[in-house]
Amino acid sequence: MAKKKKVFEFEIGDFVVYPTHGVGEITSIVEQEISGMQLELFVIEFERDKMTVRVPVAKVKTAGMRKLSSGTVLQSALTTLKGRARVKRTMWSRRAQEYESKINSGDPLLIAEVVRDLHRAAGQPDQSYSERQIYETAFDRLAQEVAAVEAINREEAGERLDKVLQAA
Repeated sequence: MAKKKKVFEFEIGDFVVYPTHGVGEITSIVEQEISGMQLELFVIEFERDKMTVRVPVAKVKTAGMRKLSSGTVLQSALTTLKGRARVKRTMWSRRAQEYESKINSGDPLLIAEVVRDLHRAAGQPDQSYSERQIYETAFDRLAQEVAAVEAINREEAGERLDKVLQAA
């Protein structure tokens, strides 16, 4: 009996984006019994958060896991950062929910919109604690992906984003 060949979109060593956690590396593919069922799982390590996530192979699409963005998509995200902030005149709690939703989508263009909208240049009023938290989360997610795509470290990616924001 021939063993069936498995075809995966992702391989061990690939960097992937898991929407709610950012950029991680697939370190292994394991079989594990969960609730009496044998499941194949991608083991993804997020070094920055010192966290490991196991994603069932069959649930990759519904979880929103994806490969890193292309250079073209990232360039579009950087262009978005240069745009004018679009802040709706709705209550902060509603905007905060929208921003969190955009961040957790894992889409670099949406995350760039959050960074652009919440960025404060010198001379502008300070942010509230929750605004700053959301801004830092979005900034970090975008910097992680820039770093992984361009093969630079996270700090260099952050500096690059800062330069783009200062030039805007």
